[in-house]
Amino acid sequence: MAAKAPVKKTTKPAAKKAPAKKVYTCKTCGKATTDAKHLCNPGTYDPIYTCEYCGNADTNPRHICKPKVIDVQWFCDACGRVSVSKSLLCKPKQIKG
Repeated sequence: MAAKAPVKKTTKPAAKKAPAKKVYTCKTCGKATTDAKHLCNPGTYDPIYTCEYCGNADTNPRHICKPKVIDVQWFCDACGRVSVSKSLLCKPKQIKG
């Protein structure tokens, strides 16, 4: 009796899904994009961050105003963020100047 050849399984790995991105639509021309800055009239969107020094709201988490720059003493060695408090950073290093 002849031995049977092993059967090869051809299974494809599961496809990875990309994370969903927020889509913004221009109020004037109707263009859709994932970056509101690329629209001619993006409308008003709520800013995410509020500066604890100047009180301004900003979508940039790395917003640095003049009063904050004066008090900054630390930076994160991992991401480059600056802070007035060592406890707010994951890998704090003191700014020497």
